[in-house]
Amino acid sequence: MIKKLLLIISIVALFCSCSKQREWNREQRQQMRQDLRTYRDMVYLTDLNDIEWELFTDDVAMALENDYPVYATFIEMPSVDDTVTMVVVETVVTQLEADAHNMRHLFPYHSLVKQGILPDGMTHQQIKSYYQCLATKVDNYYNSVAQFFGAILAGTSDSTQLGTFQRQCAAEFEDVVIGEIDITEIN
Repeated sequence: MIKKLLLIISIVALFCSCSKQREWNREQRQQMRQDLRTYRDMVYLTDLNDIEWELFTDDVAMALENDYPVYATFIEMPSVDDTVTMVVVETVVTQLEADAHNMRHLFPYHSLVKQGILPDGMTHQQIKSYYQCLATKVDNYYNSVAQFFGAILAGTSDSTQLGTFQRQCAAEFEDVVIGEIDITEIN
């Protein structure tokens, strides 16, 4: 009986000590956040401010740590880059599912200006109105976020549909004259 009790205590102690070693330490988590900087130029991610970026990298690092608790084994996996990319994309999709008005991250304003879809110098309210229009059209056309992302990734005729939505929402701002105000004329 005592031998069984000692054996059980030994196994529990061994399990507890192994589970502590399985957790990522602070330096390993920090290294993963640093490694994620290479993803910063993805369309959705370029528009995140510093705080949003930190929250995003925390979400990715936590998901990776939950799926791969032993950091050393994870880093040595042959497909570690593919795995990280997959988790980054899954995190983006999850965040977009939470708020359909994140169109500004997928279709950044400065990119739409460069493409000639929107005029430069729009007010914050005008930009917000444009993205609300775009999100509404996307929500009404696609049955799910997965279907919407499938259309973006496939680059099929749905890309043309997205372009149509962009132009339709931008049409509201075609007549808007956006210029600089001469301060001497105000007084």
